[in-house]
Amino acid sequence: MSNLEENMDTNFSNDNVDARKAFAWFKEPEVEGVILGSPESLYYSMAYPKRGRCLIFNHKTFEPYTGLNVRNGTDADAARLYCSFKKLDFEVSLFTDLKVKEIEKELQKAGKSDHTDYSSFVCCVLSHGEHGILYAADGKYQTESVFAPFRGDACPSLAGKPKLFFIQACQGDKLDSGVNITCKESSDAGDSRTYRIPTCADFLICYSTVSGYYSWRNTTNGSWFIQALCAALQKYAKEEDLLSIMTIVNFRVAYDFESYTPNDSSMHLKRQVPNFVSTLTRKVKFPVA
Repeated sequence: MSNLEENMDTNFSNDNVDARKAFAWFKEPEVEGVILGSPESLYYSMAYPKRGRCLIFNHKTFEPYTGLNVRNGTDADAARLYCSFKKLDFEVSLFTDLKVKEIEKELQKAGKSDHTDYSSFVCCVLSHGEHGILYAADGKYQTESVFAPFRGDACPSLAGKPKLFFIQACQGDKLDSGVNITCKESSDAGDSRTYRIPTCADFLICYSTVSGYYSWRNTTNGSWFIQALCAALQKYAKEEDLLSIMTIVNFRVAYDFESYTPNDSSMHLKRQVPNFVSTLTRKVKFPVA
């Protein structure tokens, strides 16, 4: 038995929260979700009658008073996502250039729907953004508002099931010039290769970029992140779990993409690395025929 296991005490009577006082507003949940599968399984069950719903919010054009530029290339992203999740047996709904109230309505509608027969839920947002902010056709809304309708207390039929969000948007205006590394097969190997990678790589902390930084998009082929995501899903969905696939996406965006704007030196030869934060308690793997 490990030291950690020896020190684990199943009597929680001495546990406290890291807060100044207990939360008087807390109450026991009134509803419970029901999920399939063994409590000890390391994988979420995909044995439900249906795979899940997938919502894609594609923002290309914006009201003139917002001052936001047209997002050329985003339709390519939307098409890739639509095809990728269709192939994974999701029921996909695509929304284009919705206003804030319309987005809130669709999210609330999905959150209040019955997902009992579904194994999971996916939501993708393609837009301009800042840290904690996304933009609709007529203005901004909080990124947090995308997640809230699907929490276990708000949507009990999704409690205990994977809820997956993919956000293609800037999180700030910083640019990543990268840093050079030399890669050797061993410490005494003679052959080596030098790479330039994003300065924010190699942290395990899915957003298209890390907080504070630009997110790049090709006006013809679409965003770096969505290109890499859809390619990885197509190639690895049969053999890898989702977090492993997202690590591959991080690698592909970090190593395979670099901005090319020779007429603007401040934006030229810049890098990007996606960022994902996970509270998943099991592995996600989609059975693919």
